[in-house]
Order: sequence, then structure tokens, then C-alpha cells
Amino acid sequence: MNARPEHSIGEALVGLLEAYGVDTIFGIPGVHNIEMYRALPRSAIRHILPRHEQGAGFMADGYARATGKPGVCFTISGPGLTNILTPIGQAWSDSSNMLVISTALDVGFSAQGRGRLHEMISQLDAAKSVTQFASRAYTAQDVQNAVAESFSRFASARPRPAYLEIPLDVLGQPAGGGWNAATMPLRPLASEAQIIAAAAKLNSAMRPIIILGGGAQGAGYAALKIAEALPAPIITTVAGKGVVPSHHPLVWGPRLMLEPARRLLLESDCILAVGTELSETDHWDLNFAITQNLIRIDLDQGSLARPHSAELAILGDAADATSRIAALIRTRKGEALSPPPTVDMPLRNQLRKMLTVIREALPQDCIVASDMTQIAYAGNEVFPMFGPRTWLHPSGFGTLGFGLPVAIGAKFGVGEKPVAALVGDYGLQYTLNELGTAVEHKLPIPIVLWNNDALGQIRDNMVEAGIQPNAVTLLNPDFQMLAKAYGARATRPENLVALSKAIAAALKADGPTLIEMTPTMVGI
Repeated sequence: MNARPEHSIGEALVGLLEAYGVDTIFGIPGVHNIEMYRALPRSAIRHILPRHEQGAGFMADGYARATGKPGVCFTISGPGLTNILTPIGQAWSDSSNMLVISTALDVGFSAQGRGRLHEMISQLDAAKSVTQFASRAYTAQDVQNAVAESFSRFASARPRPAYLEIPLDVLGQPAGGGWNAATMPLRPLASEAQIIAAAAKLNSAMRPIIILGGGAQGAGYAALKIAEALPAPIITTVAGKGVVPSHHPLVWGPRLMLEPARRLLLESDCILAVGTELSETDHWDLNFAITQNLIRIDLDQGSLARPHSAELAILGDAADATSRIAALIRTRKGEALSPPPTVDMPLRNQLRKMLTVIREALPQDCIVASDMTQIAYAGNEVFPMFGPRTWLHPSGFGTLGFGLPVAIGAKFGVGEKPVAALVGDYGLQYTLNELGTAVEHKLPIPIVLWNNDALGQIRDNMVEAGIQPNAVTLLNPDFQMLAKAYGARATRPENLVALSKAIAAALKADGPTLIEMTPTMVGI
């Protein structure tokens, strides 16, 4: 696209995003960014109006996680940016591509403390704390360069958010020419010498184990070929859940949080870790460190160097490197290591009953966006998933309110493919207003709500720590009436059979359905 000289920078920006393949923008227009909305009515880009900037950010994150394409947001200066910083932080910690474009105060009036509307000392510094790339534009060329660099990183580097701010007096300037999409680079490929060395190490191992993280989304098929040939078990992180199907006999699923699994890793003579930081929120043991027999494949140079010592640190595309290693693995007879047992916890066992019913009621290819809630923590371990980009959970930042808007964003991204949300009573109230967005667009999302009238996990943590539980119970609203007030369907099944029927009906509805579960359903 070549913008006519009389087009403003804000107007030309929309055409540029379209040239980069953007088909959806999540955002809220305000007095400071309406120039970015001038060209949207004649653009092929679909604009989604959420009820809060936090909702916009989470929707963009859900869109990105479900599709593999960058999620894009428009926001305003000041509170627009601060509202969206939380979902940007979640996307940063969980490796999700998001481009947030915000306005800023005029160049001549920035950070002067004169009481200007939406004034901040430095929006840019705030954004830098949770992005891989943050830029401030002063000219049309700056905007073009920043968008090009953002999409270049999306195409070739570890997925992470990017941020661009455009001052108000720059946004309205004539655009000029040059508004064309740049040619994108490819991801780096691992060296042949390292591929050969990794295959040799795996071929000679007696107790090999494979770990797949969120960065292994395209590497599942090759990882299974390696696992079946050796044979070797596959552990996934929560972010890697679904990269390989949970029902495969060699797939242990997310077991890193279990001490016996970590012990087996330390006893292994070869660990192949693909697309994972192996961070605290993967294993929940600050003292856990792998110091030998580790092969790492990652796009992030930093992750290859910390916090575990890799014998082979392979910088490159996970799908390519894993596939090339698989081609060199010799098939041999033998038995893989046996999986460690799951933790036997009464509440977890009761929640498992619900999760089993939910899993059977949902199609195998359904995307599930889960929140920070006890039923989702149980689901991280025991809820089977059968394909990549299907279990969306706020692993790193651990943000309450994630589930509903992420499910909405995912649904906008995948169209007819089914999407469900798994949320808790407290976290849902962070972003409950986005029910309005789902109703407006007639999204048939089952919103499965675990309502125990408490911050249940925090209460249990207090008990374990010898603290008298306090500030962990709440007076909830009538969720049934509240959902119906938004125009959504709502139901409170009396038993597990009714729960299954409610989910089946919700998948066929012409809008979202809130399905409220309580402890009495399973005798808790």
C-alpha cells in the first residue's frame, strides 16, 4: 500500500497492518487515538470492541496463542496503556506475540507535569518492562520501521510482545509514501554438527527423557518419532500441554511439579528439552537445577544459558531441529521409564470427577482457556489435550481474569473450532464485563465456572503455612442473574450428568453460556 500524501500517519498505519496480514484488531477508541480509527471502516481488518483495555490485551493474547499469528491492540495514552500492561506481562512471560499500538502526549508536552490529560512520566519505560521491543515514533518513517521490526521479531525470534507509541502531534501528520510490508526473515536453523551430536547422545542413552515446552508447538510429531524409537517418555510443561496427544502411552504430561519426576530427570543420562525455560512455574522447586546430560533447543539465547547447564545448547527453530534429529535416531528395543505417580489429594480427586465429565463433553479439538483457579490447577495435570495450541493457561505471570477474555480472543481467531473457558468465581470477576463482548458477537463459548465462594487455593496455602485463614471468603453476586443481565445463558447443573448436558447445549448455542458448578455437585 502506498498512502496518498494527504493521508495521516494514523490512517496509513491501518493499511500497513493489513499489508502484514493483520485481520483482527482488539481496541477501544478514545479522544487520543481516534485518528487510528479513521481508515478502519474501509479496511478488511475486523475491529473488536472489548469492555476494558485489559480485555483487549487478553483477547489479543488468546488470538495469538490459538492461531500462532500476532494479536494486535489499539489503545490510548495513560490509563489505556496501564490497563493493558497486565495482559502484556502475561504474554511476555508465556511467550505470546502481541503488538500494542498506543498514542502518547504531543512531543512538546510530554512528561512536563502540567496536568495534561493521560499524562505519564514515561509510557515507554513502563512498556519496556514487559516487551521484547518498545519504540516511540517521531516521524512516519519511525512508524514504518517499528512495525517492520515488530513483525520481523514475530517471524524469527522467541514470541513476545512489542509496543509502539505514537505522539498525538505525530499521529495526525501527513503520511507520505513507503507504507509497504517488509520482507520477513526466517527463524534461525541449528547447525548440522549440533544436530548430529544431539542424535548421537540420544542414541547412546540408556535412560533418555524428552521435555516439551510452549516453544515446541510445531515439534510434537518429530518428538514422538524420537520417543518411540528410543523409547523415551515425554514430559510437557503446562505451556506445552497438547503439543503431543495426552493419550499416547509415552506421554506423561505436565509432571515436572512432582518430586519423583524431577528426581528421574536428575538420574537420566540424556534429556532433550525443546522450547522451554524450565523455570520456577514449570517445576515449583527453586533448588532444582539440571547440571549434566542436557540438550536444549530454543530460539532464545538467554534461555539456552540459564538456569540449567546444557551440554548442547542449540539455537534454532524447534520444529526443524527436532525433525532433523528424529531422522538420525535408530529404532531399538527396550522399555521407557515408568511414569511417577500423581499426588493423591482429596480435593484434587473430587475435581478430577468434574474434569472427566467436562473433558468427555467437549470435542477433542476444543480449545480450553483456563484461569488461575483450583480446578484449572488440577486440569493442568490431569485434563487430557490432543493437539497443540489447545490448553491456554496463564503459567508465568499467573494472572487472575485470564480465562474468559482469552477464550473470546481464541474464538475470534479459530472461527468454527470449539472454544471453552474454565474459570473460578473470584478470577471471573476481574474480567466478567467481557461477557458483553461474547454476547454481542454471539460466541458459543461454554464458560465453566467453579464457584466455591472463596479464594480456595490461598485459603489452603494459609492452612498449610499455619496461618489462620483470613480475607479469603467473599460475598459473591448471583452469577446466574448477572450472566443473564448481559444477555448470556446461564445454568447451575445439579449433578455431573446435568453438567455434561449443559456443556453440549452450550456448544450449540448462539452465544455464551455460564455453567456454574459448586462443591455440592461432587459432595465436597
